Amino acid sequence: MATTLAADRFWVDKANFHNAERQYYEFLNKEGTAANSQCTLVSEIAKAREHIKNSLEKMDGITTLTSSPVSGEVLDRVAAIEKDNADLRKLVESLKSVCLETQNRITALEKKVNTELSGAVSANPIPAPAAKAAPVKVAAEEDDDDVDLFGSEEEEDDEAVRIREERLAAYAAKKSKKPQIIAKSSLILDVKPWDDETDLKVMETEIRKIETDGLLWGASKFVPVAFGIQKLSISCVVEDDKVSIDWLTEEIEKLEDYVQSVDVAAFNKI
Repeated sequence: MATTLAADRFWVDKANFHNAERQYYEFLNKEGTAANSQCTLVSEIAKAREHIKNSLEKMDGITTLTSSPVSGEVLDRVAAIEKDNADLRKLVESLKSVCLETQNRITALEKKVNTELSGAVSANPIPAPAAKAAPVKVAAEEDDDDVDLFGSEEEEDDEAVRIREERLAAYAAKKSKKPQIIAKSSLILDVKPWDDETDLKVMETEIRKIETDGLLWGASKFVPVAFGIQKLSISCVVEDDKVSIDWLTEEIEKLEDYVQSVDVAAFNKI
Protein backbone atom coordinates (compact mmCIF):
# COMPACT_ATOMS: atom_id res chain seq x y z
CA MET A 1 0.00 0.00 0.00
CA ALA A 2 2.80 2.39 0.92
CA THR A 3 4.65 1.66 -2.30
CA THR A 4 1.59 2.47 -4.43
CA LEU A 5 1.09 5.82 -2.76
CA ALA A 6 4.71 6.73 -3.33
CA ALA A 7 4.35 5.98 -7.02
CA ASP A 8 1.28 8.14 -7.29
CA ARG A 9 3.06 11.19 -5.81
CA PHE A 10 6.04 10.95 -8.25
CA TRP A 11 5.59 12.88 -11.64
CA VAL A 12 7.20 10.55 -14.08
CA ASP A 13 6.35 12.57 -17.35
CA LYS A 14 7.24 16.01 -15.97
CA ALA A 15 10.09 16.55 -18.49
CA ASN A 16 7.89 15.58 -21.41
CA PHE A 17 5.17 17.91 -20.19
CA HIS A 18 7.56 20.90 -19.90
CA ASN A 19 8.96 20.14 -23.35
CA ALA A 20 5.48 20.05 -24.85
CA GLU A 21 4.55 23.28 -23.07
CA ARG A 22 7.72 24.98 -24.36
CA GLN A 23 7.02 23.91 -27.92
CA TYR A 24 3.42 25.15 -27.61
CA TYR A 25 4.53 28.65 -26.55
CA GLU A 26 7.21 28.77 -29.24
CA PHE A 27 4.49 27.93 -31.76
CA LEU A 28 2.35 30.74 -30.46
CA ASN A 29 5.25 33.19 -30.68
CA LYS A 30 5.93 32.23 -34.29
CA GLU A 31 2.27 32.71 -35.22
CA GLY A 32 2.23 36.15 -33.56
CA THR A 33 5.38 37.25 -35.42
CA ALA A 34 3.93 36.13 -38.77
CA ALA A 35 0.68 37.94 -38.00
CA ASN A 36 2.56 41.14 -37.16
CA SER A 37 4.57 40.92 -40.37
CA GLN A 38 1.39 40.40 -42.34
CA CYS A 39 -0.22 43.47 -40.68
CA THR A 40 2.81 45.63 -41.53
CA LEU A 41 2.70 44.54 -45.19
CA VAL A 42 -1.04 45.26 -45.40
CA SER A 43 -0.57 48.74 -43.99
CA GLU A 44 2.22 49.50 -46.48
CA ILE A 45 0.02 48.35 -49.35
CA ALA A 46 -2.80 50.58 -48.08
CA LYS A 47 -0.46 53.59 -47.90
CA ALA A 48 0.73 52.94 -51.46
CA ARG A 49 -2.85 52.74 -52.71
CA GLU A 50 -3.74 56.03 -50.94
CA HIS A 51 -0.69 57.76 -52.46
CA ILE A 52 -1.64 56.54 -55.95
CA LYS A 53 -5.23 57.73 -55.43
CA ASN A 54 -4.09 61.20 -54.33
CA SER A 55 -1.74 61.49 -57.32
CA LEU A 56 -4.54 60.56 -59.72
CA GLU A 57 -6.89 63.13 -58.14
CA LYS A 58 -4.25 65.86 -58.52
CA MET A 59 -3.71 64.94 -62.18
CA ASP A 60 -7.48 65.09 -62.76
CA GLY A 61 -7.58 68.56 -61.17
CA ILE A 62 -4.74 69.82 -63.38
CA THR A 63 -6.43 68.42 -66.49
CA THR A 64 -9.71 70.08 -65.54
CA LEU A 65 -7.97 73.40 -64.90
CA THR A 66 -6.13 73.37 -68.23
CA SER A 67 -9.19 72.33 -70.21
CA SER A 68 -11.57 74.88 -68.61
CA PRO A 69 -12.44 77.81 -70.96
CA VAL A 70 -11.13 81.34 -70.27
CA SER A 71 -13.69 83.69 -68.73
CA GLY A 72 -15.38 86.28 -70.91
CA GLU A 73 -14.05 89.18 -68.83
CA VAL A 74 -10.44 88.14 -69.50
CA LEU A 75 -11.14 87.86 -73.23
CA ASP A 76 -12.73 91.32 -73.26
CA ARG A 77 -9.73 92.85 -71.50
CA VAL A 78 -7.32 91.15 -73.89
CA ALA A 79 -9.33 92.44 -76.87
CA ALA A 80 -9.36 95.97 -75.43
CA ILE A 81 -5.58 95.87 -74.91
CA GLU A 82 -5.02 94.64 -78.45
CA LYS A 83 -7.24 97.44 -79.82
CA ASP A 84 -5.36 100.10 -77.81
CA ASN A 85 -2.08 98.65 -79.04
CA ALA A 86 -3.24 98.84 -82.64
CA ASP A 87 -4.42 102.45 -82.19
CA LEU A 88 -1.09 103.43 -80.66
CA ARG A 89 0.79 101.83 -83.55
CA LYS A 90 -1.30 103.79 -86.06
CA LEU A 91 -0.69 107.05 -84.16
CA VAL A 92 3.06 106.42 -84.01
CA GLU A 93 3.18 105.65 -87.74
CA SER A 94 1.26 108.85 -88.57
CA LEU A 95 3.54 110.97 -86.37
CA LYS A 96 6.59 109.31 -87.91
CA SER A 97 5.40 110.13 -91.43
CA VAL A 98 4.68 113.75 -90.44
CA CYS A 99 8.16 114.10 -88.91
CA LEU A 100 9.85 112.64 -91.99
CA GLU A 101 7.88 114.93 -94.31
CA THR A 102 8.74 117.95 -92.15
CA GLN A 103 12.43 117.04 -92.13
CA ASN A 104 12.49 116.68 -95.92
CA ARG A 105 10.79 120.06 -96.40
CA ILE A 106 13.22 121.79 -94.04
CA THR A 107 16.22 120.23 -95.80
CA ALA A 108 14.91 121.34 -99.21
CA LEU A 109 14.26 124.88 -97.97
CA GLU A 110 17.74 125.15 -96.43
CA LYS A 111 19.37 124.04 -99.68
CA LYS A 112 17.29 126.53 -101.66
CA VAL A 113 18.08 129.45 -99.33
CA ASN A 114 21.81 128.65 -99.23
CA THR A 115 21.94 128.42 -103.03
CA GLU A 116 20.18 131.77 -103.51
CA LEU A 117 22.34 133.53 -100.91
CA SER A 118 25.58 132.21 -102.40
CA GLY A 119 24.45 133.31 -105.90
CA ALA A 120 23.54 136.79 -104.62
CA VAL A 121 26.89 137.26 -102.89
CA SER A 122 28.87 136.14 -105.95
CA ALA A 123 26.84 138.40 -108.28
CA ASN A 124 27.10 141.48 -106.01
CA PRO A 125 30.59 141.69 -104.42
CA ILE A 126 31.08 144.35 -101.75
CA PRO A 127 32.86 147.38 -103.29
CA ALA A 128 34.00 148.88 -99.97
CA PRO A 129 37.72 147.95 -100.25
CA ALA A 130 38.05 149.58 -103.71
CA ALA A 131 36.40 152.77 -102.46
CA LYS A 132 38.84 152.99 -99.57
CA ALA A 133 41.90 152.31 -101.71
CA ALA A 134 41.39 155.42 -103.88
CA PRO A 135 41.93 158.04 -101.12
CA VAL A 136 45.10 156.24 -99.96
CA LYS A 137 46.56 156.34 -103.44
CA VAL A 138 45.66 160.00 -103.86
CA ALA A 139 47.22 160.84 -100.50
CA ALA A 140 50.42 159.06 -101.49
CA GLU A 141 50.67 160.93 -104.80
CA GLU A 142 49.85 164.28 -103.18
CA ASP A 143 53.17 164.36 -101.41
CA ASP A 144 55.13 163.97 -104.65
CA ASP A 145 53.04 166.06 -107.06
CA ASP A 146 51.60 169.56 -106.81
CA VAL A 147 48.77 168.84 -109.25
CA ASP A 148 45.30 169.61 -107.88
CA LEU A 149 43.54 166.25 -107.65
CA PHE A 150 40.44 167.31 -105.72
CA GLY A 151 38.28 167.48 -108.82
CA SER A 152 39.13 163.91 -109.98
CA GLU A 153 38.76 162.58 -106.42
CA GLU A 154 35.23 163.93 -106.14
CA GLU A 155 34.37 162.42 -109.53
CA GLU A 156 35.73 159.00 -108.47
CA ASP A 157 33.83 159.09 -105.16
CA ASP A 158 30.58 159.97 -106.89
CA GLU A 159 31.08 157.13 -109.37
CA ALA A 160 31.78 154.61 -106.58
CA VAL A 161 28.73 155.76 -104.66
CA ARG A 162 26.57 155.45 -107.77
CA ILE A 163 27.81 151.92 -108.50
CA ARG A 164 27.34 150.87 -104.90
CA GLU A 165 23.79 152.22 -104.80
CA GLU A 166 22.91 150.51 -108.05
CA ARG A 167 24.21 147.18 -106.78
CA LEU A 168 22.42 147.55 -103.43
CA ALA A 169 19.18 148.39 -105.23
CA ALA A 170 19.57 145.33 -107.48
CA TYR A 171 20.23 143.09 -104.47
CA ALA A 172 17.23 144.48 -102.59
CA ALA A 173 14.97 143.93 -105.61
CA LYS A 174 16.20 140.37 -106.01
CA LYS A 175 15.77 139.65 -102.32
CA SER A 176 12.21 141.02 -102.32
CA LYS A 177 11.27 138.47 -105.01
CA LYS A 178 12.29 135.51 -102.84
CA PRO A 179 9.37 133.52 -101.43
CA GLN A 180 9.04 133.98 -97.68
CA ILE A 181 9.09 130.90 -95.46
CA ILE A 182 5.76 130.54 -93.65
CA ALA A 183 6.13 129.15 -90.14
CA LYS A 184 3.56 126.44 -89.41
CA SER A 185 2.80 124.10 -86.52
CA SER A 186 1.24 120.65 -86.42
CA LEU A 187 -1.13 119.98 -83.48
CA ILE A 188 -2.99 117.00 -82.04
CA LEU A 189 -5.84 118.08 -79.75
CA ASP A 190 -7.61 115.84 -77.22
CA VAL A 191 -11.21 117.00 -76.83
CA LYS A 192 -13.07 115.44 -73.88
CA PRO A 193 -16.91 115.30 -73.71
CA TRP A 194 -19.06 115.66 -70.60
CA ASP A 195 -20.21 112.03 -70.41
CA ASP A 196 -20.75 108.86 -72.42
CA GLU A 197 -24.06 110.17 -73.77
CA THR A 198 -22.39 112.97 -75.77
CA ASP A 199 -22.53 112.37 -79.53
CA LEU A 200 -18.87 112.54 -80.55
CA LYS A 201 -19.67 112.68 -84.26
CA VAL A 202 -21.79 115.77 -83.82
CA MET A 203 -19.08 117.28 -81.62
CA GLU A 204 -16.47 116.65 -84.34
CA THR A 205 -18.73 118.24 -86.94
CA GLU A 206 -19.16 121.36 -84.80
CA ILE A 207 -15.39 121.60 -84.23
CA ARG A 208 -14.63 121.35 -87.94
CA LYS A 209 -17.00 124.28 -88.51
CA ILE A 210 -14.37 126.52 -86.89
CA GLU A 211 -12.65 127.99 -89.94
CA THR A 212 -10.15 130.82 -90.39
CA ASP A 213 -7.26 131.79 -92.62
CA GLY A 214 -4.23 129.64 -91.76
CA LEU A 215 -6.15 126.73 -90.16
CA LEU A 216 -6.37 123.29 -91.77
CA TRP A 217 -8.11 120.36 -90.03
CA GLY A 218 -6.69 116.84 -90.42
CA ALA A 219 -7.50 113.27 -89.41
CA SER A 220 -9.35 112.34 -86.22
CA LYS A 221 -10.28 109.28 -84.17
CA PHE A 222 -12.13 108.30 -80.99
CA VAL A 223 -9.94 107.07 -78.11
CA PRO A 224 -11.37 105.19 -75.05
CA VAL A 225 -10.76 106.94 -71.71
CA ALA A 226 -12.62 105.06 -68.92
CA PHE A 227 -16.06 103.84 -67.86
CA GLY A 228 -17.25 103.70 -71.46
CA ILE A 229 -16.32 107.35 -72.14
CA GLN A 230 -14.34 108.23 -75.28
CA LYS A 231 -12.47 111.37 -76.30
CA LEU A 232 -11.92 112.92 -79.71
CA SER A 233 -8.30 113.10 -80.90
CA ILE A 234 -8.12 115.48 -83.89
CA SER A 235 -5.09 116.87 -85.74
CA CYS A 236 -4.66 120.22 -87.49
CA VAL A 237 -2.02 122.47 -89.06
CA VAL A 238 -1.91 126.21 -88.26
CA GLU A 239 0.14 129.14 -89.53
CA ASP A 240 1.88 130.67 -86.54
CA ASP A 241 1.46 134.28 -87.74
CA LYS A 242 -2.27 133.90 -88.38
CA VAL A 243 -3.68 131.41 -85.86
CA SER A 244 -3.02 131.34 -82.11
CA ILE A 245 -3.24 128.04 -80.25
CA ASP A 246 -4.93 129.77 -77.30
CA TRP A 247 -7.53 131.24 -79.63
CA LEU A 248 -8.21 127.84 -81.21
CA THR A 249 -8.67 126.06 -77.85
CA GLU A 250 -10.97 128.85 -76.63
CA GLU A 251 -13.11 128.57 -79.77
CA ILE A 252 -13.47 124.81 -79.22
CA GLU A 253 -14.32 125.24 -75.53
CA LYS A 254 -17.11 127.62 -76.52
CA LEU A 255 -19.03 124.49 -77.65
CA GLU A 256 -20.20 124.01 -74.06
CA ASP A 257 -22.97 121.57 -74.96
CA TYR A 258 -20.43 119.01 -76.12
CA VAL A 259 -16.92 119.95 -74.93
CA GLN A 260 -15.72 119.65 -71.34
CA SER A 261 -12.02 120.44 -71.90
CA VAL A 262 -9.33 120.66 -74.61
CA ASP A 263 -5.70 119.53 -74.21
CA VAL A 264 -2.76 119.83 -76.62
CA ALA A 265 -1.51 116.22 -76.89
CA ALA A 266 1.27 116.93 -79.44
CA PHE A 267 2.93 120.07 -80.85
CA ASN A 268 5.50 120.13 -83.67
CA LYS A 269 6.98 122.94 -85.71
CA ILE A 270 6.89 122.49 -89.48
